[in-house]
Amino acid sequence: MNKTKFITMAAAVTLSATMAFAAPHGGGKMRGHGGRGGQRGGFMSQRLAEKLNLTDAQKQQIREIEKGFREQNRATFEGARTLHQEFRAAREANDTARLEALKPQMEAQRTQMQQLREANRQQVLAVLTAEQRAQLEALKAERKQRREQK
Repeated sequence: MNKTKFITMAAAVTLSATMAFAAPHGGGKMRGHGGRGGQRGGFMSQRLAEKLNLTDAQKQQIREIEKGFREQNRATFEGARTLHQEFRAAREANDTARLEALKPQMEAQRTQMQQLREANRQQVLAVLTAEQRAQLEALKAERKQRREQK
């Protein structure tokens, strides 16, 4: 596989993953992770909320943060979805000139999505106690270790 095709494929996969995360979710309910007993919601899944022993007030605050995040960024998500569709169509048509033209937009969109997710994450973390944040970091480290073992 040549370098251009690899970069194109990597960009498409990255944007697809970003779009899967960023797509608006209905209901405002905290949900589990996809493929493991539920659908993916925002930063905080129901399973994670249980592990961190969140209070009802914390769960409500996080639901409001997630809902606000989706509402405030709906236009950005829709624009990213459209850009991804254009990229996919260009790839399927083997339109390398269009792919090259879309790459900078895709990278900018990816960076913007990362920044939006991090800002949302920081808002959610502010709701947690110091102990809950420490427990969250421990859970992340465990997950990372399990992934490395696979």
